[in-house]
Amino acid sequence: MIKVLKLSIIIIVSAFLVLPLFTEAQETLGQQTVFNVETSYDLFQRTTLSASLIKISPTAYWYYDSKLWGELSSAQQAEINRSLDSLVEEFETNIYSKLTRAFGSEWSPGIDKDTRITILMHQMTKTTGGYSDTADEYPKVQIPESNEREMIYLNTQNIDTGYIKSLLAHELIHLITFNQKNRKYGVSDEIWFNEARAEYAPTLLGYDEIYEGSNLQRRVRDFLDKPSDSLTEWRETPVDYGVVNLFIQYLVDHYGIQVLIDSLTMEETGIASINLALSQRGFKEDFAQIFTNWTIAVLVNDCQVSEKYCYYNKNLKDFRITPLINYLPFVGESVLSVTNTTKDWSGNWHKFIGGKGTLTLDFTGAQGVNFSVPYLINHSSGKVTVGILPLDVLQSGKILVTDFGSENIALTVIPITRNKIADFFNIEPSRTFSWTASTKGETEITIPSLSPLKKPIAEMTRAEVLARIAEIQQVVAQLQVILLQLSGIASCQSLNQDLSFGMKSNSQVMCLQEFLKNQGTAIYPEGIVSGNFFTATLQAVIRFQEKYASEVLIPYGLTQGTGFVGAITRAKINTMLGR
Repeated sequence: MIKVLKLSIIIIVSAFLVLPLFTEAQETLGQQTVFNVETSYDLFQRTTLSASLIKISPTAYWYYDSKLWGELSSAQQAEINRSLDSLVEEFETNIYSKLTRAFGSEWSPGIDKDTRITILMHQMTKTTGGYSDTADEYPKVQIPESNEREMIYLNTQNIDTGYIKSLLAHELIHLITFNQKNRKYGVSDEIWFNEARAEYAPTLLGYDEIYEGSNLQRRVRDFLDKPSDSLTEWRETPVDYGVVNLFIQYLVDHYGIQVLIDSLTMEETGIASINLALSQRGFKEDFAQIFTNWTIAVLVNDCQVSEKYCYYNKNLKDFRITPLINYLPFVGESVLSVTNTTKDWSGNWHKFIGGKGTLTLDFTGAQGVNFSVPYLINHSSGKVTVGILPLDVLQSGKILVTDFGSENIALTVIPITRNKIADFFNIEPSRTFSWTASTKGETEITIPSLSPLKKPIAEMTRAEVLARIAEIQQVVAQLQVILLQLSGIASCQSLNQDLSFGMKSNSQVMCLQEFLKNQGTAIYPEGIVSGNFFTATLQAVIRFQEKYASEVLIPYGLTQGTGFVGAITRAKINTMLGR
């Protein structure tokens, strides 16, 4: 991450020196130096700390938190030294050389007139991997908290992990960006794009090749926590890093690393710099089109549908998001209306399943907002059709899907707003949109029936009688499901039987699913109401149980949800249902 400093005066230097391979060190091993640190990142909320210079390499001074170093045993110090030896070698032979060769140099010699950068390792909060601070690039007379060095700060908790290489590469990109953008052109890049460029560094260096434990794996997990997070609104949360990483992986997959490199060689920033870099490279697509394609790619991720709608990265070939499911009853007419909000450059995936006949979806966006609504139709043959919903001047449009529930089995819409293209902040305005989905078609209901008896009951064996009873119970369960569908599930008032994984065509399971759906997407993101107790329902029950762990788990010595809806869980649900 980068701590961004906004100044009323921008220092512009039009030329910089090329870094020599080796220079005489201006500092000596073992020396103690007091550094200013960012209070919100430091584990002890310090504003300053003393650090010891424990290593000097051709391009860097390596400082370690003196307080922590003094608390370590000699064996622990030796272990850290071994880890740092490996990191220093990797920095000099791979990280620094490859990134500066690709993106250009940091300011060197910099404000301290030294060709080496300073890397300070100190104890930080658990969620902080490292940071750089643009204040360090300015004199103390202008910014008193400046360390007047080209500096990178790393969390000591990662010293003995391979992950620290990715963190170091990320922060070096920020130093390079400051020199190539801020100093050269007197402009600051948009924070989201600055971070996106830095997020790609570990992939460029090959650190994401082994997926397990990689920065890429962390960012996929972060992204899936909230895939609808805005790309351009920056609050410095894990989900922010997740979305910029997954987007920049797609951008480079399809348009090459040179787009990121070229974006540093121009005065334009953010989206404008991407568009100019694309144009200079002869690409016809602009940022808006690429973002739209990306929202489709993270949903289908299938090069067979289109090479535009997939990742080339082998570690992302199976990556897909789960859209928000909207279930329409299979019988009768149904209408479902929803109002939502979104932010500019956010993905919103709404999938419609169920229903039968003709599906009509009416979309309306807030007036004065620039909407784009790509959509996908899944056919029973496995084919996927992709289109863009035409919108009128009032930002309204309609989709008609015939043979829904038979030939066409699902519709997914992805409303996108793209009003702002620059000057993004940590809080961006919300945009409102709504849709109404309705089905009208076949109203005939297929009533399940019992198979004819092959012999009188009196002549049946015990096993045959039991099989007949099971068949009767199955037909009754199917009739209960039909009854609930016809009544819009309004008759579901309470749960009166235990429910578990594997149950099918069960009216009580439908009641459970409807209840879980009403708890929101944090509990039941799929929102499927089918009467079948499968994996999605199981996970939803577990989330519900863990949310109310103090009532349904802890009193019984459990720490994790089980997914079994027994007497205790049913009692909690029935209480919430008002029973």
